[in-house]
Amino acid sequence: MKNYKRYVVLNIFFNILYIIFSLFSIVMVVPFVSALFGIIEAPETLPDFALNKDAIVDWFSYYLNYYKESRGFFTCLIYICAIFIVFTLLSNVCRYMAMFFLAPLRNGILRDLRNDIYHKLTILPISFFSANKRGDIISRITNDVGVVEWTAVTSLQMVVKDPFMIIIFAVALFITSWQFMLFILVILPIPLLIIRKISASLNRNSIKGQQKAGDILSFSEEALSTIKVTKSLNAEKVMEDRFSIHNRAYQKLMTRVTARNELASPLSEFFSMLILSIVIVVGGIFVLNGRIHPGVLIGFTVIFSRIISPIKELIKAYYNFQKGEASAKRIYEILNAEEKVEEKPNPVFMREFKDKIEFVDVGFSYEENKDFNLKNISFTINKGEKVAIVGTSGAGKSTLFDLIPRFADVTEGKILIDGVDIRDFQIDSLRKNIGFVTQNSILFNDTVLANITFGLKNVSMEEVKKAVRLANAEEFIENLSMKYHTNIGDSGTSLSGGQRQRLCIARTLLRNPQILLMDEATAAMDTNNEKMVSQAINNALQNRTIITIAHRLSTIVNSDKIIVMDKGRIVEMGTHDSLVKANGIYAKLVKIQSI
Repeated sequence: MKNYKRYVVLNIFFNILYIIFSLFSIVMVVPFVSALFGIIEAPETLPDFALNKDAIVDWFSYYLNYYKESRGFFTCLIYICAIFIVFTLLSNVCRYMAMFFLAPLRNGILRDLRNDIYHKLTILPISFFSANKRGDIISRITNDVGVVEWTAVTSLQMVVKDPFMIIIFAVALFITSWQFMLFILVILPIPLLIIRKISASLNRNSIKGQQKAGDILSFSEEALSTIKVTKSLNAEKVMEDRFSIHNRAYQKLMTRVTARNELASPLSEFFSMLILSIVIVVGGIFVLNGRIHPGVLIGFTVIFSRIISPIKELIKAYYNFQKGEASAKRIYEILNAEEKVEEKPNPVFMREFKDKIEFVDVGFSYEENKDFNLKNISFTINKGEKVAIVGTSGAGKSTLFDLIPRFADVTEGKILIDGVDIRDFQIDSLRKNIGFVTQNSILFNDTVLANITFGLKNVSMEEVKKAVRLANAEEFIENLSMKYHTNIGDSGTSLSGGQRQRLCIARTLLRNPQILLMDEATAAMDTNNEKMVSQAINNALQNRTIITIAHRLSTIVNSDKIIVMDKGRIVEMGTHDSLVKANGIYAKLVKIQSI
């Protein structure tokens, strides 16, 4: 709320005016009516005006009695009604103005919250997404933010208005009869303790409910991404039963949450009516004993009846906040997540890659105090070299890749580019010099042109077409219905696997990176296209450095250096011919693929 101080001040100001006008509309009417009907006896002479209850009542009673005798009973009744209407109108105008200034406050807070979450997600390390289910993260951005909006933020008016109303009305009650007020303060803690105990249970169940909602979303996302496998194995009933189990558990939990949440209103109303009934009974005894005037009892009862509504709303808001707090905790698990990849103050700007990349005793672990995923990694890649990294699944090839553009930072050792630790570089400038093409084509639900130029501004069509030609994608793009302006669907589903990959390569080549990381980028292409694109890349990136994760060893025979990894370590290094002669792990892989 600190960014919206002006709206907060205006909201509080108009809420206070609303409360004051509401109070006056009640406080003024009670003595007026009491004097008009003779419940309060008017003084015979005009009393001196003073800022105390009895003097104000006597002063108004004298003038009301004077107007009743001079202008008639009915005219005075009209005046009282007119005053009541004016105060009510003013109170409702102020109430509207308070809500008017609350709207930008509410929606601004939600906008900032969503922006903060999305910004945080863009800077968190890859390890965060590996450790958390994608569906659960999406659930936090959508369901949990929605709950915060519905419960916490929509209760903002209650939190600002109702406490002020309770305080001001309580002061009025204290002025009216301090004995009654002390009596209420003695019995009030009992219902509050009961409400607090129930709300604690609501908080616990709300957290579990939001976690279950994340599980359902994760399962649904997984089911959609594996729908082909499910159908091919006739396993629709299996997936349906699994979803039903998650859904039933969520339903039972949310039933308990809803039951406790709905208990807020009847519980608060019961306790309010109970206390009001006690006030009336005790007040009646005071009147019969002559300790207070009947008008005081009427005024106290009317004011107390008006304070019941804000008390109920405040209790309801408290219940809502218990539920909203559960979602807020899940949101702040993202916002407070550790940014393991941080940019140093006054970082070095990397303008170009000039000499070499050095891995010096690099070790890496995704989790603290866990076994290292990479151990004692040391090698050098000179500018312009074509280097391949091979090994069995789980050998650490992709993890090694992620360290170069700082998707994750080394746990020990260091990586140097031109003698500078990559942790000293400005992150954007480092990644600007690195192109990354993954084995799985990553495209967006947008046009061909928008996908190729993604993240770039002021790119000429000629530059785009040059990159497209180098990636051997020109022919199929020209055959599309709207050519470069054709929408390719979600993740490019309207294109074939080879076409999607060529778009990804064109997107990378458009940036003309000096270091190119390729995770078997040509694996989705047919033999002819693979050869043409590989040749195009080689031609386009002369004097550039290419690092490739290779599964098909036929594509890396001409590499300047081949690094063989096993269980997070480098076990062999050399050219294709030297490694085959060594008759080690690489030679065995070559024989297997040759067979």
